[in-house]
This record gives sequence, C-alpha cells and structure tokens, in this order.
Amino acid sequence: METDVIVVGAGPTGLMLAGELRLGGARVVVVEKLAEPTGQSRGLGFTARAMEVFDQRGLLPRFGALEKSPMGHFGGVQFDYTVLEDAHFGARGVPQSQTEAVLEGWAGELGADIRRGWELTKLADDGDGVEIVAATPEGEQRVRGAYLVGCDGGQSVVRNAAGFDFPGLPATRRMYLADVTGCDIRPRFLGERLENGMVMAAPLAPGVDRIIVCEDGTPAGDRPQAVEFDEVGAAWERITGESLAGGGADWVSSFTDATRQVSAYRRGRVLLAGDAAHVHLPAGGQGLSTGVQDAVNLGWKLAAVVRGDMPDALLDTYHDERHPVGARLLMNTRAQGMIFLGGAESDPVRKVFGELMELEEVRRRLAGVVSHLDITYDLGPGTHPLLGRRLPPRPLKLADGTQTSTTDLLHPARGVLLDLADDPALRASTARWNDRISVVTATCESPEVFAGATALLVRPDGHVAWAAVGKDPRTMADPDDAATRTTGTATPDAPRITEAEVAEERRPRHRPPPMVRHPGGGVAP
Repeated sequence: METDVIVVGAGPTGLMLAGELRLGGARVVVVEKLAEPTGQSRGLGFTARAMEVFDQRGLLPRFGALEKSPMGHFGGVQFDYTVLEDAHFGARGVPQSQTEAVLEGWAGELGADIRRGWELTKLADDGDGVEIVAATPEGEQRVRGAYLVGCDGGQSVVRNAAGFDFPGLPATRRMYLADVTGCDIRPRFLGERLENGMVMAAPLAPGVDRIIVCEDGTPAGDRPQAVEFDEVGAAWERITGESLAGGGADWVSSFTDATRQVSAYRRGRVLLAGDAAHVHLPAGGQGLSTGVQDAVNLGWKLAAVVRGDMPDALLDTYHDERHPVGARLLMNTRAQGMIFLGGAESDPVRKVFGELMELEEVRRRLAGVVSHLDITYDLGPGTHPLLGRRLPPRPLKLADGTQTSTTDLLHPARGVLLDLADDPALRASTARWNDRISVVTATCESPEVFAGATALLVRPDGHVAWAAVGKDPRTMADPDDAATRTTGTATPDAPRITEAEVAEERRPRHRPPPMVRHPGGGVAP
C-alpha cells in the first residue's frame, strides 16, 4: 500500500492531523494498534486556543452543548479568563473519548484511511520515503509513504524506532486517576492539600466522580503501571480519612510528573507530534490541546510539500515553531506541579504566588500561558502586534453584505488574504496565488481588534503571516514575499478561486467514502 503520509496513532493528535492532511489534498493512512477506541474519558476538555482551532475547522457543533468556563487556575490558584479579550473560553467536562469520536468522524468523512488493529512493528526511512510493517489480524502488512508522523503517545514506538533523543527529568511521584461510581465524595475542584498528599474530586455525571490522588512518598517510574480500584481507594483513605468502600470505578489509571521533550521534532522523513514529542504533568487539558495545535501547524505544511507547492525545508519550520511551545508547556506544568503538589515546604511559595495573582497583569500573563492564546511564531519582518499570533475571532461583513467570521474563513484550511481596506491594487498583486489563497474583502464592526491593520495574510493554521497598516499596504512590507513563504512560488495566471468554489471543493461528497478499518477486514461507514 502506498500513500503520501503515514500517521501512527489515532488519538486526538493523529486524527486531527489526518483531517488537516486531507483538507490539504494529501493522501493519509492512519495506523492504530487498538481494534476499537477505549471509550475512556481520560482528558476532560481543552484550552481556549484548542476551542478556536476546532472552530476554525467548523467542528464545534459536532461536540453538542459545551460547558464553557470563564474560570481557570494555575497550580490550583484560581483566576478569571475574562482578563483576556477576544477569546473563546476553554471547555471542560468533555471526555477525550468524545473528542476522538468527533475527530475520527470528521477525518473519515474527508477520506482518511484509518486502519484499526494495525500495530507498528518496523519502520525504515530510506531517504526517499518511509516504509512500515504492521501486525494485523490478516498478517503482516506493509505501507509506504513519503513521510511518517508519530502521534502514538508518551510511550511512542515511532520515537524509539526512529532514534529520537528524548531528554528531560524522570518522574518524582506517581498519581492515580479514576472515574469512581457509587462513592459519596464532596467536590474538591481545585484540589485539597492534606498532611499526606493532595486529592481532587469533581462530579462528571450523577453518581460518577473524577478523582485524582497524589500520595506523598508513592514510588515513581517513567512508565505507566497497571492499577486497581482497591489501590486508589486505599490511597484516598490514607490521605483523607474517607472510605470509598462499596463503590467502584468505570476505569482507573496512573500517571507521573515525568517531564521530557525530544531534542528535534523531525529526523529525516519521520516527525513527531503530541505526547510522542513531549510528556509532562497533566494540567488543564494542555497536553491534548498542544497535540491538536502540533497537528494543525504540521498538517498544512506536509500537504503543501507532498503537493509539490513547497520545498521539503518547510517542514523544518514545524520544529522551529512548535519546539519552543512544547518547552514552555513543560516549564509551566512543572511550575504548577511545584505549587500544587509540594508539601509544607512549598507553603511560602504558594503564599507569595497567591499575592502575585492579585495583580491583573500577572493574571493576564498566566491566563495567556495556560489558554495557549499567547503563542507567537517568528514569521518574518514586521512589527505589527498580530504578526505571528493567531487571528482573533471576530464577525465580518463581506463586500456583498454576507455575514461571516474570521474563523469561518479558515474552514477550508487555505491561506486567507483579508483585505480590510477594499484595495484593488493589493488584490491584483497577490492574484497569482489565488489557487492557494482565498482573497476576502470584508469589514469589521470592531476593527480595533486588528490593531489598525488594513490587510492581513493568514496561514491555514490561523496565524498571521503578514500585516499592513495604511492606505497603501504594499509599502509596509512585501505581501508577495509573505505569500511565497506561506504557500510557495506563485502560479502564473492562476485562476481566482472564490469562497463559494472553495466550499464546494471541500464538501464531503467530493471525497472518497470514509474508511475506518477494523480487525477482520470490515469497513465502518
């Protein structure tokens, strides 16, 4: 079997990447060792930036009603996200199983070939492509692709097989995680520090509570260990004095505070994303959300390379842009762990930190960190405040009076030239990229959100690649250079593609039927 890109792992990162690749016109095969999704809740929600990313692809309605919270915390110290302007709130209470189901359905509709029950056993990068061997119920199967992306979690087989360096700090503590049933537990939403450890508890549904148990002195290790409900209950009772006897658990797990990140996100034709590239103490849905953003950063670039629009070197920018984000994630989760999980010796730090949180500038800074709304990439020359940052979500009115929004413009995962000054000269100068960039003339009732910009070039991942201020945007920076860096060399006499044509092109009925292959050879619709 041959394809453009092989994705190993059908968690949120791998499935998001598969959908992004299909939107970019790349063929993709997803290899997943589990025959069926686990159905376990695991992560519960995602950050504000992940909400925006899902909105940019039109995915939010698929989640149904979402519980959006204006409240967040850093290391258990609460703050209000309303200190940030122009932002989604994060979503809480969304089980990871639901997120995976939404993304698998979406990627399948777009034509991603998802092979369940296929376990990677070998991979080889020969410089011209990557070939894998997978153990399947029908025997060994081989798949060859131009590139391979490991999205197979913290114990990544791809990372080990491809020889990625994975430095960092070993675990210092082990914690238990469980969804318990039939237990009378009072909520401890932000956790409670007691003499022998820390516990958290939050209701998920009638009679079901999510608990986290961190007992001081618990032996640590970098690898997950099987755990039984009785162990969790015993640890809970030792810390709180409360018995969970008579209750049970839908599922139990353990995790650690190990903190590691690969030195490089790419080795030849093999790349890593999500937990395969970085592991850390779970905090506020940041791990899942960072993996989704890894996928959105990488997907359009990989698709552009396999289409031949961009050189292979574009993929190096994936590491350049996302490795610092991962490093900052590890820093902030380690800091939260020190505040949240430390014993009495950390009380002075917690007190000082609590006082600092009374300052609005501190709350604003930390809200930007844990929401991921402060992420900025180095995208070339220019000093405009939006350059390299995400395009703020805002309603727009098109030239014909149609109402739309900045997030709607990004549904097809194409570049967008947003002309806010109705400048025919600007549109003419970038017409050669119209097969890859949607040119949109629009106005906004709150233009201050664009910081005076009269034109913006936005990448498929929603980050601003070029911005201009003034009546002649072309004098502020070179839009042609930005368009070339974003989408490749211009196509001579490229036909203009309208938004309506883009929407028609992306409709699922123009795609191959969704393929989710399960053991035994069946294909789920």
